[in-house]
Amino acid sequence: AAAVATRIVMEARGLVQGYSFWAFSDIFSENYFPSAPFQDGFGLLNLHGIAKPVYRAFQILHGMGHELLDLRGTHATVDAWVIMKEKFATVLMTNVAMPRHAIQTELVHLRLAGAPPPLTAWIERIDEDHANPRRLWHMMGEPEYLSAIEVEQLKRASALRKEPQPWTRDNGNIELMVALPPQSIAVVTFEFA
Repeated sequence: AAAVATRIVMEARGLVQGYSFWAFSDIFSENYFPSAPFQDGFGLLNLHGIAKPVYRAFQILHGMGHELLDLRGTHATVDAWVIMKEKFATVLMTNVAMPRHAIQTELVHLRLAGAPPPLTAWIERIDEDHANPRRLWHMMGEPEYLSAIEVEQLKRASALRKEPQPWTRDNGNIELMVALPPQSIAVVTFEFA
């Protein structure tokens, strides 16, 4: 849901004034109260307050700027946007396909033309291995009832992590490669002086 929601929000910009997700929490009055921590509920948070990947997607979107730069290139499953905010340039990428459509990991080559050298660059990901507490829950044996320690471990597993992003600069252009697994989000942020 994280990559799909992100793509919908980005494609709907300028068309709507607001966007609402079905439910903030898996605990809401239109449904039963779940006991299993991850049971495909509609919320952004599960019953223990553990953020799901779609919550992290909205966290990313909330922190970005509003100045959208032009971007060239198309792909069947990969979408990308470059957003400016003060001294930061953010490249937001999704790799999304609808059910029963082909999708695979894509290696995305990015070139920021005419960009000054950045002070730093980092990447944040939402995919099978990043910001995905359900994966850890599965590795725990899918316990229906969690201890306080397990809840804290799952909350840490749901967090976005900033990792260094390698890049090169040639003839005034910044270039980098990013692997995007199926149904994923990657956000590369550059900080400039």
